[in-house]
This record gives sequence, structure tokens and C-alpha cells, in this order.
Amino acid sequence: MRVVVVTGGSDGIGAEIARRLAARDGAAGGRNLALVLGARDREKLEQVAGQCAALGAQALAVPTDVADPDQCRRLIDMAEQRFGRIDVLVNNAGRSAHALFEEVPDLGWYEELMRINLWGSVWCTQAALPHLKAARGRIVAVSSLAGLIGVPGRTAYSASKFAMTGFFEALRAELKGAGVSVTIAYPGVVDTRIRYRGFNALGQEMGSSGLREEGAMTVQECARLIVDGMEARRREVVMTAKGKLGRLLKLLAPGLVEKMALAALKDEVKPL
Repeated sequence: MRVVVVTGGSDGIGAEIARRLAARDGAAGGRNLALVLGARDREKLEQVAGQCAALGAQALAVPTDVADPDQCRRLIDMAEQRFGRIDVLVNNAGRSAHALFEEVPDLGWYEELMRINLWGSVWCTQAALPHLKAARGRIVAVSSLAGLIGVPGRTAYSASKFAMTGFFEALRAELKGAGVSVTIAYPGVVDTRIRYRGFNALGQEMGSSGLREEGAMTVQECARLIVDGMEARRREVVMTAKGKLGRLLKLLAPGLVEKMALAALKDEVKPL
């Protein structure tokens, strides 16, 4: 049996990754997969666990706030105690944010965002690492294109995702000899509600998105690309042609990349 832990598993990309894995297992005859899902919303988490169980996988819902290191360790401990092993850790939990730096009166929520987006992944990975090494398993880190290219209006979010990228790139090299793969995924704009629930300049929930969302990738396609990359033990999954181009142009024409990043913002949230 393969045991997969997914943080942020109650909604959006994390929930769809779980359902996709369960569906693949079901198509292969089922009962060979155990999913351990962590997120804050117990009700939604149990709904997703039920959907995965209906597809043939075993599923355990563990309410978890990844901003709390004790809860991160508890998530991993419960996975190991219930199923005896961990083969895959998908670090997907995260929160968005959109604010011009000069308009932020209190940087406290910058620290909170870093605890969620970076430290939650670090704490879960540290707890799971002995089990992953024993299984020669896989780590997935769901970063963002904002973790490759700084996006105006997203200083806090970009900082947290750049930090996440740096941590997992270094960890990949450290684990090469242990047979543990590290796949970093870089979604662009995906059709989820994450930006609506992100922090605004005052550290409150935004309630809207500051990005142009025309042509956003479906959550199903995003999850498919992540799962395919995980299964193939790919180093990176950069999901859009614009993202791949932007990464190249960042080296060759950085000013043009800044213009592209500004063009992705709605007019009402652009800096003057």
C-alpha cells in the first residue's frame, strides 16, 4: 500500500490532487492507496476524504493548521500510526496575499504568511523525512510562478514562495543519495478561491482577486500536472508557456518581465 499525505487537502488544488490519486487507484482495482488529508476546515476535509473513499482509497482526515508546528508533527504521526509508513508528502497548504508594500501599516501578517507558506512545509517535511527516506519516497512542494518571478503587489507572497523554492531546491540535493525525489510545482493563475481568501494590506481577508483571471487554468488540469510530475519524479513542473517564457526572459530581459508581471494585475490595484 502507498501512503500519501496532502496538506491543504480540503479544497482547491489539494482536494483535487487527492481525488485524482484516489481515482487512479480505483481504476487500477483500488485499496492500494491510503490518503491522509490535513487542513483547518474539518467539515470540508471530511467531505473530501469521503469522496476519496468512494473512489476506492482509504482516507483519513486530520484537522491541521500548518502554521502550528505541533499540528504538523501530529499530522505525520497520525499517518504513520494508522498506516505504518509514508511514501509521499504533498506540501500544498498555503495562503495568498495582495498588497502594495508601502500601504502595509503592520508587517505582522507577513510573518504569519511565512509561517503558513514556508514553515508549514518545513515542519511537515522534517517530521516525515525519516519515513520518506525509509520508503525512498517523494516530496512535492506546491510553490507558484510568484516563487520564480517577483510579482508587484505580492511582495509577501513572492517572498514566501521564493523561500519555499530555495528550501526545496537545497533539500533535493541533500536527499539525492537517499533516493527521495523532490518535485517543485509552479502553478500560475488557477481557478480556485485562494486569492479571495488571501491577506490584504491590513491583514484582512481580501474577498476579491487582484489578478486578471481570464484564462485561468482549471484546478483539474493543475492537479493532473502535479500528479504526473510527482509520479515521474520530475524536478520541476512549470505549468504555463508564459511561466516558462518569463523564467527565460528574467535572465535575458528582466525589464520586460516586470512589464509582463504588471500587466497581470487589475488596473485598480496597480502601483501609481
